[in-house]
Amino acid sequence: MSNTAELADTPSPVPDVRKMSVGDLKDALTAGFRDFRAKPGFGLFFAVVYVLGGWALYMLFFVTEQLWLSLPITVGFPLIAPFLAVGLYEISRRIEAGQTSWSRGDILGVIWRQRLRQLPLMSWVIIVYFLFWSFFAHMLFALFMGPSALTNVTSSYAYLLQPEGLLMLLVGTAFGAAFSFVLFCLTVISLPILLDKELDFVTAMLTSIDVVRCNFGVMLIWGAIIAGLTFLAMLPALLGLLVVLPVLGHATWHVYRRALEH
Repeated sequence: MSNTAELADTPSPVPDVRKMSVGDLKDALTAGFRDFRAKPGFGLFFAVVYVLGGWALYMLFFVTEQLWLSLPITVGFPLIAPFLAVGLYEISRRIEAGQTSWSRGDILGVIWRQRLRQLPLMSWVIIVYFLFWSFFAHMLFALFMGPSALTNVTSSYAYLLQPEGLLMLLVGTAFGAAFSFVLFCLTVISLPILLDKELDFVTAMLTSIDVVRCNFGVMLIWGAIIAGLTFLAMLPALLGLLVVLPVLGHATWHVYRRALEH
């Protein structure tokens, strides 16, 4: 395992993919919850940033009378969570290495040093992906409902109950699931591996795809766990994310450790 406090000069070898079981997911979630309990302040700090960002988006849509955008944003906003969880990966890495004492500044310093590595490039992939999904959702709405609905839906959501609106929601959900699955394949272990090793972001994404390909059933269950817990956590004004996001962030590190030979 590399020390992320110092930048390595030579590339790391690409790890081999392991066969995983559902038991690995259970162990990862247990370890993630344990890490959160061990250092709750760090997890809450990163989760609060995420929740406040969500509130800011919804407030912007309310002020600009574009509440209809909350539908695709609710689906797409969690797509950027893996990037915000980088600090959680570092905490789990340190706990796993037996380190017990550090400051918040140490973790933020590690995140700051990532600007010189491959994580910013991977982050741009996620951000562009999110922006494309938002654009696609807007285009899908206009295609099914017509441009006039974009101005009227803010005053009446009856448009969504018409046959065209219901069909749009159905098609949008299907495309949203496809978008989410592709990004899941690209990022399920790519961000932890970029934090832990000296690899380029393309190799990290290809390795992440290999993990999903070799453990397709287990990874589908992992994706369903992430989607289900995140959805439930977003219902009470995003407040559930204050616990769910840190636990899933820590657990993702442990899934990464179980997915590859080290």
